[in-house]
Amino acid sequence: MTAPFPAEGPVLVSTLTPVLNEEAHIRETVAALQSQDAEGAMEFIFIDGRSTDATHALLEQLRQTDPRLVVLDNPARHTASALNIGLRAARGTYVARIDAHTWYPPHYLSKGIERLRPGDVDWVSGPQIPVGHDRFSTWVTLALGSRLATGGSNRWESDLDRANDEAELGTGVFTGVWRRDVLYRHRGWDEGWPINQDSEMAARFKRAGGRIVSLPALGARYTPRNTVRKLARQYFRYGQYRAKTSLRHPHAVRVVHLALPGIVVCALASLVGPKPLRRAARLLLLAYFGAVASDSVRVTRGRPRREAVVVALVLVVMHGAWGFGYHVGLVRFAAPATRRPRLAEGLDEPARDDV
Repeated sequence: MTAPFPAEGPVLVSTLTPVLNEEAHIRETVAALQSQDAEGAMEFIFIDGRSTDATHALLEQLRQTDPRLVVLDNPARHTASALNIGLRAARGTYVARIDAHTWYPPHYLSKGIERLRPGDVDWVSGPQIPVGHDRFSTWVTLALGSRLATGGSNRWESDLDRANDEAELGTGVFTGVWRRDVLYRHRGWDEGWPINQDSEMAARFKRAGGRIVSLPALGARYTPRNTVRKLARQYFRYGQYRAKTSLRHPHAVRVVHLALPGIVVCALASLVGPKPLRRAARLLLLAYFGAVASDSVRVTRGRPRREAVVVALVLVVMHGAWGFGYHVGLVRFAAPATRRPRLAEGLDEPARDDV
């Protein structure tokens, strides 16, 4: 049974949820947190980026009936700053990042804490599970069943072997649970990363020798983008900030991070340049499109044949936007000043005492 929330005294776990204009979903998010089965005092910290809808008012209303809710202001209005604001206020021995548009299983906190307690890992996460709620988001979900979309990073459910209890992660991570003192030691999230901030922080953890693991049992569901434009914009931004992470942490660069920018270069080289270069680029593009077509057929097996064509186009959009974004990011973030850490200030090392 969940322990009552103490006005003062030990708290087992603090959850950090950045929000901005979440009026339509905020009650559902709060209810999901209230259903967590961790056996200890919990606090649910919401950091509001100055929403212009009823999000803040609804949170204040819900707080009247549940003293575990804490509502904080996020004047910078982006995710990394929100997480650091929440971390400074957190009282829990453990801290979890909980996104507002993601559905976590009721044992997410308890199982994550249980895995952290032996002390042999620094970060526990679960796979990201895409769930389509309309036609286009379903096509994106199908595309994310291909390693051509996920890069085999173990961040995604389709990459994990569910026969194993856990998988090692690199910098491809999706939220997670930590000891608060470990987050303090790494000084939280870098506020130069409005997106992709978990991957940047994971690179710091890995460089320091930390272990990050994914537990299939902690899989969390989310709905992918539901239009081509939204998907392309999302992956373009992902590519830019992955490039910034590569500039800050060259040790974290994987082959897949160079493959997609390489496809973009091949596409350009197939149109301009000396004839031998154009011919070689076209051969590489032919091999790429063949791989996309083959995997699109595989992930849509048993569905109408036309969906394989659509999924192939979705993969090309994801790859092209990410690869082009990566090139833009290399140029945009190349200046040394942009690589200076903007980590959380005012973090005094908390006592290491389990609740």
